[in-house]
Amino acid sequence: MDKFELRREILRERSIMDTDDRRESARRIRETLLDQPWVQMAGLVACYWSTGTEPATEGLVFALWKHGATVILPVLRDDDDLDWAVYDGPDTLAPGRHGIMEPVDTRRGVDTIRTAALVIVPALAVDPHSGVRLGRGGGSYDRALARVGPNVPTVALLNEGELRPGVPAEPHDQRVRYAALPSGIRVIPVKEST
Repeated sequence: MDKFELRREILRERSIMDTDDRRESARRIRETLLDQPWVQMAGLVACYWSTGTEPATEGLVFALWKHGATVILPVLRDDDDLDWAVYDGPDTLAPGRHGIMEPVDTRRGVDTIRTAALVIVPALAVDPHSGVRLGRGGGSYDRALARVGPNVPTVALLNEGELRPGVPAEPHDQRVRYAALPSGIRVIPVKEST
């Protein structure tokens, strides 16, 4: 299956998911993540404000912030790269490009993600063997993930059934190290280069 077909299939599956199931799935993902010591110790967390049928992140962002983490959220630039700004509570957001909520704080620059101790990204699917992440196709998160150090935990939030072996990969596609699902955290094996 190519990327277009896989995207279409997962978006269709998400669209028919029951609202209560979607809410419970997001709650379980949030609680699972917040139980991880490496999440609790992260001082600067790059996350995102979910939209549509993505696993909801509003509660996660708020909980990280309330527990003392500095949370940065993306601001989509005109060139489709991601700038970053600090989240300082729900009243500090406004609709950005494409209507996605963004912080109104000062833009910190595309390289700000390099300083994050934890990076949480959206995904439609992740290959459990390689960590290849299927996004929406714009490449914004691939550019951002390329700036993240190799030892920083990168986590994709998924619903059950969205870990998919054989996710198509292109040279620019960046991998994630973890997948957070309602059933728990999946560690993606890191393959050493030869």
